[in-house]
Amino acid sequence: MRVRELHAAEAGHAVDTVFHGLSAHSRYLRFHAPVPRLTASMRRRLTDLDGRRKVAVVAECHRAPIGIARLIATGDDTAEIALAVVDPWQRRGVGTQLVHALGRLATDLRYAELHGDVLGENEPMLRLVARVFPGARLTREEDDVVRVSYPLNYRLTHEELVADLRW
Repeated sequence: MRVRELHAAEAGHAVDTVFHGLSAHSRYLRFHAPVPRLTASMRRRLTDLDGRRKVAVVAECHRAPIGIARLIATGDDTAEIALAVVDPWQRRGVGTQLVHALGRLATDLRYAELHGDVLGENEPMLRLVARVFPGARLTREEDDVVRVSYPLNYRLTHEELVADLRW
């Protein structure tokens, strides 16, 4: 298995493959609603990657996509993350590797905080969050949603600040 950045040109295949590898229950946990099929507008949103404000990483086994983690900017230095792993590969470390890779990418892109919403009943995802993001803030929202917030502790270096000011 390998994890790498997903590019827009190949995102359609990866999104379709992962979506079809999810059971109805896994789709419900990922999208917080029953999603029997991937609509054209959902597919457009999930495959819209620009390398900065909308990025994704894909896990592959023998070149077949088995999971995707996405990052969508919600502010200048904050981003929401979402994750899906096909059912046969769940609880085998794929999600952990995807989240670690996405965290590194977010740090490289200078995001200071990641956040996401997890259904309270999605205990495996909440355990993954606790393991990968120790010290994450978990806040119960309405409709049994848990808001996860995790600071990346990104610190702008003096050189980066000077370069940004010159730019």
